[in-house]
Amino acid sequence: MTDDSDVAPLPPPTPQQLLLLLIPALVIGALCALVLRALEVAAGALQGVLWTTLPDALGVDPDGWWIVVVLTATGFAVGLGLQFLPGHGGPDSATTELVSEPLKLRTLPGLVIVTGLALAGGVSLGPENPIIAINVALTVALLGRMMPRVGARLGMLMAAAGTIGALFGSPVAAALLFTGTLAAVRGGGALWDKLFLPLAAAAAAAGTMHVLGAPPLQFTLPTAPTTPMLLLAGIVIACVAAVLGLVGAYAFPVVHRLFHALRQPLLIATAGGLVLGLLGLIGGPITLFKGLDQMAELFEDPDAYDAGELVVIVLVKLVALIVAASAAFRGGRVFPAAFIGAALGILAHTLVPSLPIALCVASALIGILLVVARDGWLALFVAAAVAGDLALLPWLCVVILPAWLLVSRAPEFRIVPKPASPSADAATATESGSSERPPTA
Repeated sequence: MTDDSDVAPLPPPTPQQLLLLLIPALVIGALCALVLRALEVAAGALQGVLWTTLPDALGVDPDGWWIVVVLTATGFAVGLGLQFLPGHGGPDSATTELVSEPLKLRTLPGLVIVTGLALAGGVSLGPENPIIAINVALTVALLGRMMPRVGARLGMLMAAAGTIGALFGSPVAAALLFTGTLAAVRGGGALWDKLFLPLAAAAAAAGTMHVLGAPPLQFTLPTAPTTPMLLLAGIVIACVAAVLGLVGAYAFPVVHRLFHALRQPLLIATAGGLVLGLLGLIGGPITLFKGLDQMAELFEDPDAYDAGELVVIVLVKLVALIVAASAAFRGGRVFPAAFIGAALGILAHTLVPSLPIALCVASALIGILLVVARDGWLALFVAAAVAGDLALLPWLCVVILPAWLLVSRAPEFRIVPKPASPSADAATATESGSSERPPTA
């Protein structure tokens, strides 16, 4: 999320203004969902070619060395886009928050291409950061031409909320994420007045995704009544997951520097693709892609993997997330982190079968997502949604507290850009295609 201190003052809207802007908010939400779904469908079609059609035609095993071939080729293709496409694919996703300032429109085609290639090629990143950036830029540009009085800041909020609602299939996710941000906006007025239009956009986006047949963030896990002893176990699992995430957070800038020492985006992304391919060969196909479908695969048969295999899956996916984010690929870190939390929760249940699997998974999700997203509301929402048991929610509100104390003063799971002169920024964009600020037109 953007820094609350940078949010411009907004006058409290009147009911008449909210009513007049309701239809634009609904339209923006629906359009954000359509853009996301179009990207997912296109990436899914290319994924089918890369991972099914081609290996079948060539008679090769897609779960063997083909993984290394495809991911290395994906890195090469992404690197070409970062180096030669206008805008260089936008800012390095490793340096961006979930919601950032609008990009130049000329950057968007390149960002769409490199994001789609990464999603199809099995890179361990999700679409969240790029698709939010795309929808925010399009919305702000359209409103600037058609409804300039609405303002860029409100357009950003509606587009970001709509995209988050589409990503998670629920407006609740956007409402929770923006509660803290909007509460900090100066200018007075009730929080729900400020939240009204973003929530409308998120609801329209989530509804559109359901109509389009997008799979919801919903699973069925065995549940059991939670006791104080089980609550203690949940706290331990969440803290262990948070510590694992913090190890990744401390390693992230080191790995990022190592890859970016290659300077040229073609070399950075190709090297990253090769490493990701080798990791995929070790961890298997379940450690590829953003992780949502793979999470469902884990939940279908939690007993299919023993403790040793789950340890490998967790560690390989964590390293793959760090490598993918460090090697100039454009993508978000939330969905891969959610897969890590799910696998870690199943590992805890495997080690101690008496622990309810829903509690284990939800607690691990809370710990890892607190580190990666640094947002307690998002961690609680994803944990409750994945566990599918509302009775767990009061317990999870306790589980999250010690884990938050562990991560609240720790480094972010993000490369914080260093201040640089405009000339240095231009040189970075030319040399690495991963400038810390959006490229200029």
